[in-house]
Amino acid sequence: MRRLSWSSLDSLDMHNVAAWPVLGKTLLGVLVMVVVLVLGYSFHLRELQARLVFARAGEAELKQVFVSKAHQAAHLQAHLEQMRAMESDFATLLRQLPGDSEVPGLLEDISRTGLGSGLEFEEIKLLPEVDQPFYIELPIQIRATGSYHDLATFVSAVSALPRIVTLHDFSIRPLDSSEGPTLRMNLLARTYRSADKGQQP
Repeated sequence: MRRLSWSSLDSLDMHNVAAWPVLGKTLLGVLVMVVVLVLGYSFHLRELQARLVFARAGEAELKQVFVSKAHQAAHLQAHLEQMRAMESDFATLLRQLPGDSEVPGLLEDISRTGLGSGLEFEEIKLLPEVDQPFYIELPIQIRATGSYHDLATFVSAVSALPRIVTLHDFSIRPLDSSEGPTLRMNLLARTYRSADKGQQP
């Protein structure tokens, strides 16, 4: 068996590798294996490495999604109870919205409330409806006279009505009167109804 030395490297026949010494064959085999591994990494493993990096980045994002979903699941019961309470409140508010047939009764309630507060009405006028996305606005122009205390009592009593009525555009001016400090109040009252309530018979 021949031994391989640095001086004998020049004498190796590249066309007859079988005649090389064992050490030369081993070195050639290792060299070929290294070249194959490097080329394999370059063409195949690099793509897998890129996929792995991408997957690890996705893993961090999925962990955040998981934590968020776990938090939502842990608080699901509380959210459901809150949703039921909101639906109940919404149903209560919808019941407070008058239908078309209830508007005259509401006008009577406002009139009775004003008279009970000591006011004298100069005008209670139903204005044209205003369509909004989820409801219909029913504006009512009110002009009345009375003392400051009477006006305050009326405003407080209107807010206590069983139907939703909001008061806007207040204007209060003194009235020339020999009966004492009388005031004239102009305001716009708005009540609301849901669009489908107008369809009821």
